Amino acid sequence: MEGKKGLIVGVANEKSLCWGIAQVLAEHGAQIAFTYAGEILEKRVKPLAASIGSDFVLEMDVTDDDGIDKAFEEYKARFGQMDFLVHGVAFSDKTELKGNYYDTTRANFSMTMDISAYSLAALSRRAQAIMPSGGSILTLSFYGAQRAVPNYNVMGVAKAALEASVRYLAADFGPRNIRVNAISAGPIKTLASSGIANFKELYKMGASGAPMNRNVTQEEVGGAALFLLSDLSSAVTGEVLFVDGGYHAAIRKPDIQA
Repeated sequence: MEGKKGLIVGVANEKSLCWGIAQVLAEHGAQIAFTYAGEILEKRVKPLAASIGSDFVLEMDVTDDDGIDKAFEEYKARFGQMDFLVHGVAFSDKTELKGNYYDTTRANFSMTMDISAYSLAALSRRAQAIMPSGGSILTLSFYGAQRAVPNYNVMGVAKAALEASVRYLAADFGPRNIRVNAISAGPIKTLASSGIANFKELYKMGASGAPMNRNVTQEEVGGAALFLLSDLSSAVTGEVLFVDGGYHAAIRKPDIQA
């Protein structure tokens, strides 16, 4: 990643998957700009950015088109072109992630889809305009996009839309050598996962059911992101890469006592 510059959207604190990605990219020479939404996140993101030598932190609310435009203008003024974009934004009213999916309100459905899925298209549209030599766009998904996960509900629907967006954006940008991929990570303790009512059970299930018999780490997600954002994956696009110890592919057989 030496000489490559990019933007990471979605760091909330030191446990964020986006922060794990940022650390690995910085270790391999990337120059990184970060965004935050609101004063609380600003206080968290700026010290983290400084810890890896970045003082480039931009305010951006992904639901505000004017704000997105302003952030990208500031990015371009300082960094010029963009080599990579990491999209790790998702949000839903956690009270509506409990119980039945059919109880989702119209307002929360619209908000969840806007922030968690549409924002990838909104950011990608701005990013591709400053990727004249090609680039790589990466977003973060979860197994609930492909299977119904208890208490994930409308967020699973939004992640399914996000994964479909990856494929359509890959088709849009492929002729310009811009690749678009997603990582679907296994259960990891983050600020976002704390909003899932049964997350402790999901976390235990991820460890006991995965063929590798454990959960994954921030660093492992960061390593996969390094591959997808670097030239090592120059022919990979439209892909959802599972980093979950194999849970999506096979559930481990229980140990049999003699």
